[in-house]
Amino acid sequence: MAETATAKRTVKFIITRQDNPEAAPYTEEFEVPYRPNMNVISALMEIQRNPVKADGTKTTPVVWESNCLEEVCGACSMVINGKPRQACSALIDKLEQPVRIAPMKTFPVVRDLVINRERMFQALKRVKAWIPIDGTYDLGPGPRMAETKRQWAYELSKCMTCGVCLEACPNVNDRSSFIGPAAISQVRLFNAHPTGEMNAHERLEALMTDGGIEGCGNSQNCVRSCPKGIPLTTSIAAINKDTTKHMFKKWFTM
Repeated sequence: MAETATAKRTVKFIITRQDNPEAAPYTEEFEVPYRPNMNVISALMEIQRNPVKADGTKTTPVVWESNCLEEVCGACSMVINGKPRQACSALIDKLEQPVRIAPMKTFPVVRDLVINRERMFQALKRVKAWIPIDGTYDLGPGPRMAETKRQWAYELSKCMTCGVCLEACPNVNDRSSFIGPAAISQVRLFNAHPTGEMNAHERLEALMTDGGIEGCGNSQNCVRSCPKGIPLTTSIAAINKDTTKHMFKKWFTM
């Protein structure tokens, strides 16, 4: 009897769609057969296989992004029941129904649930979020990092550029040039690296310009929403201290 009831059960979805970047958004409703332990991605796959709306009319398959399905790549970020998160880890059994799915609003929509994360990648370029190595030859082992530093640096390295922290931050929007918490945290990560710290002043300088760290309003939404549990507000506080010290150092050496 329980198996029969499960077989007849359906899950209702209300999905915000958009045909192209210039088109107006609209919603469509779908009903998907319930399966135990299904997540939002498996439901979207079912809609892709059978793109029929709840009223029985056919439509185009919903477009979205996904890759690892293990909350590692960050590709499947979307707003689920009003909360930005990863669709692969959003279990249907734990979601209020109907399940409402929409693209993140902080980024331009390409189509349906697919967004353009160029804003994040440009921010990483701006702060030089990499370790510069001069030449392609073997330089040998680099300097060792203290274990205590390595442990917290590893937590920062878990960032998967998913964009959830930017979506949750009220200071990141189309009227603001704020670089966002992800890039600031990456500055802390690469400035802590024994080789990366040689370029620490360049990264701090980048954050001291318009749209840099001064744009943070300390709402702390980022650290509450980060799917990897990265201590973003701790990084922001540390970089705020570093930029202040760097500013005074510049004044006294002029």
